[in-house]
Amino acid sequence: MAKNSRKNKLLEEYSNLEYSGERVIWSKRVEKQLDRLPVNITEKFYDWINAVALMGIAQVRKRPGLHDEPLAGARQGQRSVRLNRAYRIIYIETENGEFKVIQVIEVNKHEY
Repeated sequence: MAKNSRKNKLLEEYSNLEYSGERVIWSKRVEKQLDRLPVNITEKFYDWINAVALMGIAQVRKRPGLHDEPLAGARQGQRSVRLNRAYRIIYIETENGEFKVIQVIEVNKHEY
């Protein structure tokens, strides 16, 4: 299956989910970053989104393999989630009335 058709299928599955009261959003910039990533990383990204939509960010943070952690320094107020040893999601949380919005800022290759 071609990469774009897999990505479209994953995005369609996400669009049809019942939500926990929290919604994950991302920009065109993040879409472009996802287009350049390996398929397995893109799948992990959508898996994380689905987990947040179904269980809520508080429950997803408890998963030890994701290493969800607050960032410091210039990125204070942001959090990161590891998709694997090299790639991570950077996001922020905001309240929007009755629900929480998790805004993905970027998906990048972390430099150690």
